[in-house]
Amino acid sequence: MSTDQARPLRADAARNRARLLDVAAQVFADRGVSVTTEEIAKAAGVGVGTLFRHFPTKEALLEAVLLRRLETLSTEIARLLAEQDPAAAFFATFTLVIDQSAGKNEYARALAAAGIDVHQSLQEPAQVLRARLTEVLTGAQQAGAVRADLGVPELQALLVGTADMVERLSADPAGRERIFSVIFNGLRPSR
Repeated sequence: MSTDQARPLRADAARNRARLLDVAAQVFADRGVSVTTEEIAKAAGVGVGTLFRHFPTKEALLEAVLLRRLETLSTEIARLLAEQDPAAAFFATFTLVIDQSAGKNEYARALAAAGIDVHQSLQEPAQVLRARLTEVLTGAQQAGAVRADLGVPELQALLVGTADMVERLSADPAGRERIFSVIFNGLRPSR
């Protein structure tokens, strides 16, 4: 158990940790995961020692950023479920997951190269996310907005494939919209 998990962080330490995660997520998104910890610390306005007190390795930082992304995604899906009708929540969730997936494969490859089992280390937040996807899919199916023969495993496969396609079309916003149109039409029940 790390020191951060053993006892609550002081307010300034909690702010530093949150700032490091925010900055690291942005720097990794802008420049890729090869950026150094020194550059992240500098961008966050803290010393590299502060970064290493919270995240003893670069991989620990990558893992924490990825974990935070999954937790934020689950929270956002819950918000969509609470605020929108089931059909709107489903299609907004699909789009949100795709938009939040950018760079995820790069994180996973970097962690795997360091010998970290990403699936194992992110098992708990992945289960929460799967439960949210189940909830949003079931609601949309019960509302008649999504075909009844689609299961969560197929939905997850569609999300992974669509994220890959959209990432490849990042320079073509019209292409991205065509991809969503084709997939959304295929997800709706045939009339």
